[in-house]
Amino acid sequence: MPSTMTNLLYHLVFSTKGREPMITDTLRPGLAAYMGGIIRGDGGVLLAEGGMPDHIHLLASCSASVSVADMLRTIKSKSSKWVNEREHRTTRFAWQTGYGAFTVSQSQMRTVERYIQNQEEHHRTTSFQDEYRSLLRKHGIEFVERYLWG
Repeated sequence: MPSTMTNLLYHLVFSTKGREPMITDTLRPGLAAYMGGIIRGDGGVLLAEGGMPDHIHLLASCSASVSVADMLRTIKSKSSKWVNEREHRTTRFAWQTGYGAFTVSQSQMRTVERYIQNQEEHHRTTSFQDEYRSLLRKHGIEFVERYLWG
């Protein structure tokens, strides 16, 4: 086969350090745009963004030439730096160490996109912890509870 063809869609989820409510309504649009630029710089496309003050969801089409771990490391480190250079805060903005990265089939892309964009409505009845556990179970990822929130 003379060329490589991929359609790598990921639902990415990560929280602020200590799940502190640091993503304000005024910060979110610029932060999303900046993250979209980081993803574009790695050959991908940000398709949807949503979240709450303590966590974020991204739906991204990613390049086959960048590992998921490298992409997340870049997104989190560069976006933290960007926030801290622009926002005057009493505490430094930081992301929690871990993340969730879930593959999405093309047939489910719109469903995941709507889910991500409706985070406020979703979190009226579901905590972040319950949501994250549900995503892990749905994707067949085994976990030990005490290591999820460290």
